[in-house]
This record gives sequence, C-alpha cells and structure tokens, in this order.
Amino acid sequence: MPRVVSSESMAGKRVEKRSERRSGVGTGSRQQSASKPAASLDLFKFAPFRLNRLAAEVSAALSSEYRERYGLDIPEWRVLATLGFRNEACSAQYISRCTRTHKSTISRAVTTLMNRQLVERVENQDDRREFQLRMTPKGSALYQQLIPRLLRREQEILSCLSVQERGQFANALGKIEKSLGLVQTSKEAGKTGEY
Repeated sequence: MPRVVSSESMAGKRVEKRSERRSGVGTGSRQQSASKPAASLDLFKFAPFRLNRLAAEVSAALSSEYRERYGLDIPEWRVLATLGFRNEACSAQYISRCTRTHKSTISRAVTTLMNRQLVERVENQDDRREFQLRMTPKGSALYQQLIPRLLRREQEILSCLSVQERGQFANALGKIEKSLGLVQTSKEAGKTGEY
C-alpha cells in the first residue's frame, strides 16, 4: 500500500531542500558544475552557423531576381538551375540530391513548373518505368534571361573581396566540399551522376 505523506512533512522537506541549496550541502554534482564554467558556443565564431547564415542571405539576395521578375520561388529556381546546368533530362530524385532539397519540396516545385509549361516530363530511355524532367523551350528562354542577372548579383555580393581573396575563398570552399565528399566540378558531376 502506498505511504501517505502529510502536507506538513512535505512542506518541511521542501524547506530542508531549500536550505541545503543555499548552504551548498547535498548539491554534489551541482556544486562541481558551479566551480567549472559551463561550455558556451559563440555562434559568430562557429563556422557551420556562419556558413548557414551566409547561404540564407545569398539565397535571399538571388531570389529577389527570379521571384519579382519571373514569379519563381527558391525550389522552382533550383529545379530550373539544375536542368539548365546539366542541359539534359534528369530525375526529380537527382535534383533533390543535387540541391540538398527534400523530395516533396522538389515534387511541388516540379508540379508548379509543369503547370506553367516551363518543365516537361519525358520517358527515361534506360528505364521506361521512370520519367525524367527537362526544360521546355519556354523554360529554357526564361533560364537564359536569368543567367546574366544572377551572375551580376554574384559579382555584387563578392565585390567586397579582392581578386586574390576571391581565389582564396573559392579554394577554401573547395577544400571544405572535398572533405565532405561533395563533387566540385561539372566534369565530376557528369562522371558520378552525383553532386
């Protein structure tokens, strides 16, 4: 049978605990951790945080080019960018892997682009059960119009760096990509079918 504890004895225990805390008695590991400073993370020196923040800002800056003028959102642009870069049909799964974007997000983007007649489905010659995606002439024309604008915006973003610093920045990014096993050139991407 469970032991019934009166509210008086409970209150007494609470007072006891509080006084123990104040005096430092019975705190054990709490006392240890008080003498050792808690670990902290300076986000502004933490490379993953900085890279993520930069990526979000750059993406937002570029998206203003294709969102306002062409009504594309970021996932829709990623689909067009991948198809334009490859210049051949590929699967939605490939685009998802390449852009590190969830499959369902890419699927919604593809549906929108197909409704706008910017992308079409074609039969995969190697596997007739699977469809691939490619840009329509309308999609290709839009892509060609966007490229100079995006390259111009890239120059604006990098204008704070000297030519030498841009080279160093590109090399540093390349080293990080390589350490993470990411493909770094279009030649490699073509060989492996990965990004």
